Amino acid sequence: MNKNILVIPGDGIGPEVTAWGKAVLAQIATNFGHEFTFDEALMGHAAIEATGSPLPDETLDKAKKSDAILFGAVGHALYDNDPSLKVRPEQGLLKIRKELGLYANLRPILLFDELLNASSIKANILKGTDILFFRELTGDVYFGEKTRSEDRNTASDLMIYHRYEVERIAHKAYEAAMKRNKRLCSVDKANVLESSRLWRETIQEISKQYPEVETEHMFIDNAAMQLIKDPKRFDVVLTANLFGDILTDEASQIAGSMGMLASASVGDGTGFFEPIHGSAHDIAGKNLANPLASILSVALMLDISFGLKEEAKVVLNAVDHVLKEGYRTNDIADGSTNPYHVLGTQEMGKLVLKFIAEKAVTI
Repeated sequence: MNKNILVIPGDGIGPEVTAWGKAVLAQIATNFGHEFTFDEALMGHAAIEATGSPLPDETLDKAKKSDAILFGAVGHALYDNDPSLKVRPEQGLLKIRKELGLYANLRPILLFDELLNASSIKANILKGTDILFFRELTGDVYFGEKTRSEDRNTASDLMIYHRYEVERIAHKAYEAAMKRNKRLCSVDKANVLESSRLWRETIQEISKQYPEVETEHMFIDNAAMQLIKDPKRFDVVLTANLFGDILTDEASQIAGSMGMLASASVGDGTGFFEPIHGSAHDIAGKNLANPLASILSVALMLDISFGLKEEAKVVLNAVDHVLKEGYRTNDIADGSTNPYHVLGTQEMGKLVLKFIAEKAVTI
């Protein structure tokens, strides 16, 4: 198989973790006889510094021509500390999602048993959790009209959805539910928000096309509570952009760390794969970042974009293996008396790569 993959390292720890995602892809290609060619492009703060734009035209052009995109993170403390700045790194991420039609964000909350004690939640509550989130990605307040009064004392963000936007992600979520445990929970705030009432009405209509799937509707505040109280009750969770952003960050504590969670943003063309964590400038360049989320994002790319399920399984097995062997980065070392080997970014990446190189063909 020949595929062209665009790597967008981004900001902060992005370049450190994507380097290992790229290395894993190259090793998989070697082991299985594929040909993956790589290109690289700028986005975020790095792009602003170099070109003045958070998403240069060159990057967007490369993205549209690629078969898949591996992304790191965007962001910088400079912008967090100065909300008045008009050009911001996150604008690049929002624009590329819109331009590529990446309307569905898939975030699997896959819990490795070895990390049960890395979470702040009790192990007996967590064990057996396996949730797949579908977050709508190109609507909601992120893309609605934004206003600010002349005196700067009043602001608004339009939370807007069109029926077709809800329909298209609903079909993807239901199709996934049919391949899993045939349970879907749609999360909204239909008791307050008109956009959520449209959301719920649309889901109720779509659900009739999937009678085998048990559909549950839940308000966002209750869902946030239930996610901590009883995460095993969820299988496929479908929700809007803002709610999904918040819930999946909350769910990172189920997996023990944001450094363990991968994501895939898809539409009807090129897929976009990234860890859910941010740019974490406080640890950038210190060899402290966890590369496993980027590596797990590669597994999603191999599976979802390329249909290479065996190769994706090899990557998952490699991550599982290093965890079973007791290797951890700082964010997933639970502080217990277990004899963990705490590693840096490079050392963890090398271990995963070594296991793939040695074991992939025989798994």
